[in-house]
Amino acid sequence: MDFKGKTALITGGASGMGAACAREFASAGANVVIVDLNGPLAKTVAAEIGAREPVIGDVGDSAFCNQAVQTALARHGRLDILINCAGIIHRADAQGTSDENWRRVMAVNVDGVFFMSRAAVAPMKKQGRGVIVNFGSIWGGVGAAGVVAYCTSKGAVHNLTRAMALDHVKDGIRINAVCPGEVNTPMLASGRATPPTPEDLKKLGETVVPMGRLADPVEIARVVVFLASDGASYMTGSMVTVDAGYTAR
Repeated sequence: MDFKGKTALITGGASGMGAACAREFASAGANVVIVDLNGPLAKTVAAEIGAREPVIGDVGDSAFCNQAVQTALARHGRLDILINCAGIIHRADAQGTSDENWRRVMAVNVDGVFFMSRAAVAPMKKQGRGVIVNFGSIWGGVGAAGVVAYCTSKGAVHNLTRAMALDHVKDGIRINAVCPGEVNTPMLASGRATPPTPEDLKKLGETVVPMGRLADPVEIARVVVFLASDGASYMTGSMVTVDAGYTAR
């Protein structure tokens, strides 16, 4: 797929699936703008793919999201693709989720997607076309025990995707969501009482995933690249599940 001359802004681009997306879009010729809260990691990925300085800040802040979009426009003159990958998880049931925990998950996972998308829509409308790909989750559709805030946030992302897709379909803007299953990322290992070893993660994949393994981040990134391409020209408002059969049960 060829993205030469196109600009892709990727939130959460410093690690995991976001970094995999940054690498895939860069290898396809896109001008990549990485947005992340982790400055050192973001700079490492940007240097690796030959991108300019990343934009460092919190997607839960609407002013920062506006600034990030304006930075992309100032550098490259257009914004063709927005990938909303930034996300966090809090592993607890309702009683183990404080007000602060709840609000922070919602701020990053829901507010961040909304603020970035709202900021991106204006230049995309002027161009007459654009693509937004949000990161939902299988847990936004089926739920899971012990991650109530995360599940709620991803369910919100799914319906935000559908609603905005309908709002902007006549503007030439396509908006879809990718819904990954179990992926071998730093988030998968984070927030647990005991940090899992590589062998623990291998066993997790073998135990809970019908295909018998965890996904590599690049396997999700390749689906994101397809959704951003003209090959997906008839797709908008879709939740695209990439979970090796997890939800087929």
